[in-house]
Amino acid sequence: MSNTNQACLQTANVSRAAAAWPDFVTTRVAEHEVERVQKRWGGSHLLHGRQPGPDAVHFSSNDYLCLLGEQALVTAQSTAMSRPESELLMSAIFLHGNNPTSRLEHKLAAFTGAEDSLLCQSGWAANVGLLQSIANERTPVYLDMLAHMSLWEGAHAAHARAIPFIHNDAEHAERQIRKDGPGIIVVDAVYSTNGSLCPLADFVDVAERTGSVLVVDESHSLGTHGPAGAGLVAQLGLSRRVHFQTASLAKAFGGRAGLITCPSSFKGYFAMESRPAIFSSGLLHHELAWFDAAADFIVAADDRRARLHAVSGEVRSALAGLGYNVSAGSEQIISLESGTEQQTLALRNALQARGIFGAVFCAPATARDRALMRLTMNACLTAVEIDRLIQVCAEIRDEIGLASWRSTQRLRNAPRARLVADRQASTLVPHEALETAFGAA
Repeated sequence: MSNTNQACLQTANVSRAAAAWPDFVTTRVAEHEVERVQKRWGGSHLLHGRQPGPDAVHFSSNDYLCLLGEQALVTAQSTAMSRPESELLMSAIFLHGNNPTSRLEHKLAAFTGAEDSLLCQSGWAANVGLLQSIANERTPVYLDMLAHMSLWEGAHAAHARAIPFIHNDAEHAERQIRKDGPGIIVVDAVYSTNGSLCPLADFVDVAERTGSVLVVDESHSLGTHGPAGAGLVAQLGLSRRVHFQTASLAKAFGGRAGLITCPSSFKGYFAMESRPAIFSSGLLHHELAWFDAAADFIVAADDRRARLHAVSGEVRSALAGLGYNVSAGSEQIISLESGTEQQTLALRNALQARGIFGAVFCAPATARDRALMRLTMNACLTAVEIDRLIQVCAEIRDEIGLASWRSTQRLRNAPRARLVADRQASTLVPHEALETAFGAA
């Protein structure tokens, strides 16, 4: 290493040592360490745990159709990376005319049945940027209690009033709109914490009756549902009645980007009004090449979609038979709602000790005492792997105290839980909406 580089490193080290945090930052970090890591997690880290062994079975990936190992996609991406042409690392708002990004946007629009589409850096950027650009402080944004946090953040970025409604309850959404006026209705097609399916046709009707805009996040249904994987909106024949669809392409598409479907006339406006679009670099050629090849692969992947849905149904049925309450959902995301973070730590440890690795969801992704282990199905799971998961879940029931979980007891309390949620929902703010959605029972 040169003397100049050594001097730069020494200067950086001195700077790091000299930049003491003020008390308000130190206190917040310390409180997290003491209250959460030490007291609730016993010094462990709830999201990490053991390192998977070579025989581990993974239920934590969103690669639903198993694209990441497909050689045709890898080759398309590698070829794009090896091209000698130069790339400009800049915001996509400067792109115009016929270019690789606009060509892929038109292709993905045709894939979903939309007039046009926009590519963003991530699903988070798509949701935040869309809501920030179409809402303002005068716009009510009506959000399903379980809508993805990026959608709540989008309403916050727009300084809009976020008004929650009971999960999947179009009638309650309409009552809220009748009280506060037309605005933007926001739902997920498939919800990311419990795999529940949105009754989209009901929400389309509400949007049309009330003169509201409908935004549907298809992150967990694009590629896995609908004709040729075009999504739940297309499956239900609603493409011309839904104003905007959004999606993270980090799920079935196996990459890292976001998508918004929209009219062509909206694109220029979005480019100049969406802060995530303005202040983020556009996608690179090798990323575009991956999504271009992935779209072709997904169109032809009916067998994998069928396998994914078959596996999901089989596992759900078996877990329900073992006494796990998985009734909240129906799709490829299956949640074991253990409750407190201590209970979830015990569940995680019991599963990982037997080679089963899922994804822990806890606050702020859930309410504090409604943590869960999310098991994500994929089309390439073998019969042996599925049997192993079911056998392990049967084996650990007493060890994890399944009978004492609130989710195990919730079904008999469902009418009371709904009454409580209905009474509270009219006055909820976002974090309270999550508390009610996960904690009413």
